Amino acid sequence: MSTFTIFLALIVVVAFLLVVVIMVQNPKGGGLSSTFGGGGSQQLGGVKKTTDFLDKSTWTLATLLLVLILISNVTINRGSESADSKALDPNAQTAQPLPATPADTNNDSTISIPTDSTGN
Repeated sequence: MSTFTIFLALIVVVAFLLVVVIMVQNPKGGGLSSTFGGGGSQQLGGVKKTTDFLDKSTWTLATLLLVLILISNVTINRGSESADSKALDPNAQTAQPLPATPADTNNDSTISIPTDSTGN
């Protein structure tokens, strides 16, 4: 198993966790925090602590995802052959095929002008 494959698996797991954490949050202040009694005097862990935890975990997972993506770019196997551009090499010659000409061309130099039945 290559290093890139390991990073790819970690990226998928972190992305899934990030989606789950974002989906648990409610943009109007409900979400998971209201499940723990956020509206009344009975609180299990407190609404503010739950919201802080979800907010911090969102930023942590997003940062971790970005770092994993940047690090995985370094571990990509690019192969052993050179991938330099031939446009930068002044000695490189590119052969382009000539455009095909039609076999039946009419090279008459005379122009025929259609006339109507009156001869005009």
